[in-house]
Amino acid sequence: MIELVRTNDPVTISFIEALLRDAGIAHFVADQNMSILEGSLGVLPRRVMVLEDDADRARRLLTDAGFGGEMRAG
Repeated sequence: MIELVRTNDPVTISFIEALLRDAGIAHFVADQNMSILEGSLGVLPRRVMVLEDDADRARRLLTDAGFGGEMRAG
């Protein structure tokens, strides 16, 4: 899996997850349970991961949805 997006914003993650799910793109949100270590402050970013085979399609989808600036270089 490759990292597509890294953010602290739970709303952005939720929206991106909905976009990927609706497009049938398998994804995984890494570091989602790190709040135990950080004390629920939201300072540790969560990472949205996709399969390498789906990365181009996922990048196009997120760019079309206005999230181009949120994506990691790849």
